[in-house]
Amino acid sequence: MSDPITSSSNPQIKDLVRLRDRRHRDRTGTFVIEGFRGITRALDAAIEIERLYVCRELFLGPNEDGLIARVADTGAPVIEVAPDPFSKAAYRDRPDGLLAVATQFDTSLEALELPSEPLLLVVEAIEKPGNLGTMLRTADAAGCAGVIVCDPTTDPFNPNVVRASTGMLFVVPLAVASSEVTIEWLRSKAVTTFATTPDATMLHTDADFTGSVAVVVGTEQYGLSDTWLERADHRIRIPMAGAADSLNAAMAAGITLFEAVRQRQPGRLSDDES
Repeated sequence: MSDPITSSSNPQIKDLVRLRDRRHRDRTGTFVIEGFRGITRALDAAIEIERLYVCRELFLGPNEDGLIARVADTGAPVIEVAPDPFSKAAYRDRPDGLLAVATQFDTSLEALELPSEPLLLVVEAIEKPGNLGTMLRTADAAGCAGVIVCDPTTDPFNPNVVRASTGMLFVVPLAVASSEVTIEWLRSKAVTTFATTPDATMLHTDADFTGSVAVVVGTEQYGLSDTWLERADHRIRIPMAGAADSLNAAMAAGITLFEAVRQRQPGRLSDDES
């Protein structure tokens, strides 16, 4: 290891702080992963770690040395940092002493390989990093073949997305593209699109989510754009029994995806067969 960093004005600490800014992430092609779980999942997914910063005084458990050895085995430098500068660079209120800089991976649609009859989640212009991270977690739990982020307001490499995804950013295949390009790409793959909107007449439970399907969810404040509402194959809504006319975007994605999971269970009888 190199000599410990003891000053918050160290250039490497300043660079870590600048990685909170999307322009600096895009310029350097890097992003930050904080915490044992996230870094472990990044390594498991063969994400390239460029360097690892560690603060032993902040470690929470006995397994950190094993993770450090895994990173060192990749050839990435491991850099010791004192508590004060590490806390300045960290994103969590309670950092656990592990912070990695990683190379951004390919998020093109062309890199997204679909299995037969995939279930996809498409999200448009999601504003809140926590929602996008939660959607990635939900998509993983639902067995989605991929998540497509259209016209992103929030960068998927935002540290708060990385944190909220609990490492699922590295597990669920991810693509970023415009809505127009995504619509044409889905059509070329014969994927049926279901746009979620409170104005739909079809309930999500009445939709047929078997086969090749994409659930499309819009921005928290305005919902889906006219581009999706006019060009999706179907519009669906979640019934609302209270005063609210819509749900949080991440919640709506979860409810709809797990209706799809229910329908896609092997051996499930259709209503006509039961």
